[in-house]
Amino acid sequence: MELYNNFKSLFVSVWNKGILGVDIIEILIGILIFFVFLIFRGLISKLIIKRLEGIAKKTTNKFDDTFVKAMQGPARFLPVVIGFFIASYYVTFSEDARELVDTINRTLITIFIFWVMHQIIEPISYILSGLNKILTRELIGWIIKSLKILIFILGVAAVLELWGIKIGPIIAGLGLFGVAVALGAQDLFKNLISGILVLVEKRFKIGDWILVENIIEGIVEKIGFRSTAIRKFDKSLAIIPNFQFAENAVINISETTSWIISWVINLQYDTTVDQLKKVRDEIENYIKTHEDYKVEHGYAVRIDKFSDSSIDLYIRCFTKTDDWDEWLAVKERLAIQIKQIVEKNGASFAFPSQSIYVEKK
Repeated sequence: MELYNNFKSLFVSVWNKGILGVDIIEILIGILIFFVFLIFRGLISKLIIKRLEGIAKKTTNKFDDTFVKAMQGPARFLPVVIGFFIASYYVTFSEDARELVDTINRTLITIFIFWVMHQIIEPISYILSGLNKILTRELIGWIIKSLKILIFILGVAAVLELWGIKIGPIIAGLGLFGVAVALGAQDLFKNLISGILVLVEKRFKIGDWILVENIIEGIVEKIGFRSTAIRKFDKSLAIIPNFQFAENAVINISETTSWIISWVINLQYDTTVDQLKKVRDEIENYIKTHEDYKVEHGYAVRIDKFSDSSIDLYIRCFTKTDDWDEWLAVKERLAIQIKQIVEKNGASFAFPSQSIYVEKK
């Protein structure tokens, strides 16, 4: 019986004094308040967010869809912030405990604010996409990533400041460390700056067929901070440092609107003047009248020069197609037509040859 009485008195003492000077009843009510807001958090995700998603899907633009999706996390976190704030202010804390609880409340609110700022960046990218004449899609992606990283760093700094951790010395230390890293990572920064120049100058974009002479030719798959991924025509993937695109001439073949055909046709020296004129005129007439060619861009079919083993006929014209396969077909048709014209007029193609004369004594 004495043991029971001792336990009862100890239990009543703990109940009356509470935990850390906080009444047990207040703690239970505070937990209940917080639990109610957790239930409300579930209702937000199941009812309110789904309702907003349904409304957003009915519109034609993607901005509201992205906005609703981006705000799901902060919307579910907000009841936690409010619930902890109300529960903590219902409970009577000591002066030291109250200061700790207030710091926790400020931390939760700070996290919520920076989370909203971080998430709202994504919908803003759809607004920036309307500036595609000024900014490329890849550059917008870089800007969005940079802003997200910046907001995250500022949020961490703000939280550390709330807990009394001074970020000034940390930044100074990182600055010295950054100088040391920069000295050993010059190529990294060179590639980064080169990549930014590529995007700002709109040299190429994802999906373009590019040629960097003596370096690479293929389809651009990804433009990164340090390097660019290019899929070669044998399906192998090449990772090219961005400085290569700044220091070398880049030909964006996808931007070609009129493919050029530039040939030199070699005819034998026994070709007569009349034959030369007929071959020239018939080839010129074919180019001028055929639907494959853009004559408004200019064309030329002229006797060019007397080479060592041939009379050279220069042909230059532009095709209407900008498709590579069709361009090859146009070249093929022109080659067949030229051969038919040359043979029809009794002329022949020349090939490198040498004549040896033996002097008789």
